[in-house]
Amino acid sequence: MRLLERAFRRFLATLDAVATKAYGYAWNPFYQSGTVAVAMLLVLIGTGLYLLLFYRLGAPSASVGRMAADPWLGAWNRSLHRYASDVFVLAAGVHALRMFAQGRSWGPRTLAWVSGLVLFGAGLVCAWTGFVMAWDSFGERLAREGGRLLDALPVFSEPLSRIFAGDGPVPSAFFFVNMFIHIAVPLAMGAGLWLHVSHLARPALLPPRRLMWGIIGALFAAAVIWPAPLGAPANPFTLAPTTPTDLVAAWWLPLSERLSPGAAWSAVLILSAAALLVPRFARRPRTGALAPSVVDPRLCTGCNQCPQDCPWSAITMVKRDDDRPMLVALVDPARCVSCGICAGSCAPMGIGPEGRTGRDQLGALRSVAFPELAGAGFGAHGDLPPIVAVCCKQAPASHVAALRARGAHVHAVSCVGNLHTSVIELFVRRGAPGVIVCGCPPRDCTSREGPKWLHERVFNDREAELQPRVDRRRVRLATLAPGDRRATLAAFDDFARALAALDRPTRETDVDLDVVCDPVPIGADEEDS
Repeated sequence: MRLLERAFRRFLATLDAVATKAYGYAWNPFYQSGTVAVAMLLVLIGTGLYLLLFYRLGAPSASVGRMAADPWLGAWNRSLHRYASDVFVLAAGVHALRMFAQGRSWGPRTLAWVSGLVLFGAGLVCAWTGFVMAWDSFGERLAREGGRLLDALPVFSEPLSRIFAGDGPVPSAFFFVNMFIHIAVPLAMGAGLWLHVSHLARPALLPPRRLMWGIIGALFAAAVIWPAPLGAPANPFTLAPTTPTDLVAAWWLPLSERLSPGAAWSAVLILSAAALLVPRFARRPRTGALAPSVVDPRLCTGCNQCPQDCPWSAITMVKRDDDRPMLVALVDPARCVSCGICAGSCAPMGIGPEGRTGRDQLGALRSVAFPELAGAGFGAHGDLPPIVAVCCKQAPASHVAALRARGAHVHAVSCVGNLHTSVIELFVRRGAPGVIVCGCPPRDCTSREGPKWLHERVFNDREAELQPRVDRRRVRLATLAPGDRRATLAAFDDFARALAALDRPTRETDVDLDVVCDPVPIGADEEDS
């Protein structure tokens, strides 16, 4: 499973690099695949409502043909509806693939994974019924294959394939059922979407406006210039010489037609079971870096910051079990994904996953980072020490290597949202000329909101903020986006030039930020405080 995840991650990194070079990381549609799918669902609902006004159950093929022939509204509405359904399928598929490749399909994310698969399947069913409603040669072909497969199940008393035998017109009830499913499924998808994001705090449901309207505008232009093909009206007595098809939503049709119903259903069951069991086979032990956050009640001041910053609503404030009047944070392990953002939000450094609290991060600096830097100028009066680049472990290896080649000292963190600002302060006060923190593209952060909260803590005084005593000119934030190494190096070089204009940094040898947040003695009376 790990090998499969890495293979898909490399594939997605290639797509991301191409899209980033074309559009920039802020408008990379692959980073927004989930929200693009939601935007397409809204487009489908809007265009579908218009098409429904002119659809006739008694003459489905003729009514769709009249809409396709209307150059003012009907033609582009029908084509836009068709193209949006294809983009929905593609976007939802890429979103599922990205969640799997990034290891975000198990544990607390299981509900989102399973509900997402159900939404994807519902979208496919909605697309298939829409093709049948058009009742052209492709819709008839899809209906015949569906009837053949359903006849293999012990569900209906009469074979569905008889509807298309040609001994009589296809009953209007058949088209009514298709239309009912086509309308009811999107309504059910709304409830499914709520369930899909129910464990998220502040879910992003739509892509940035510029990207969303850009995609919709491109689809509208395509609908006007290249209308979606419409086959000849369905006729049970005539075999159409050519049949338009849709290999995005109905890619399975040519394969299914060559298989027996039993083999086709076996393939469906195997693929569905494999997808639904991904959380079981992809899960890891909840230990080490994947352990849920824990709270040190001696340090918790009840400030309520970590519940506000947690992207998964995994932290609540509850009454303490001692005589201190404030509340204390409580982590729900079933919802915690070990992102560590709570550690970065805690000024007294009293919460976080095992080994990644603020105090753990400061301890790692003293035991590992500073000894490594001792030979590079820290603690000496020779050459200027190197710039420190704090990089997310998800960053492209080529970007990190390029920063090292520029002379930067790279300090890796699990997520920039996990980074406590005291780490930045300690680097600066111990003599680093500057610290550049390099995170993932904001819409592709595996912790969801890491770059967002880091920016707020460094520049907008959000708890736990970077202290005013730290010169902000010596701190810079950057984004490491696959395919845009030039921008990474440009940001670093610009930062280096800005630092060169500043005075040589002073080094403090007795900095110990831990003492600022010593534990408060439980039960201490006022005379001892």
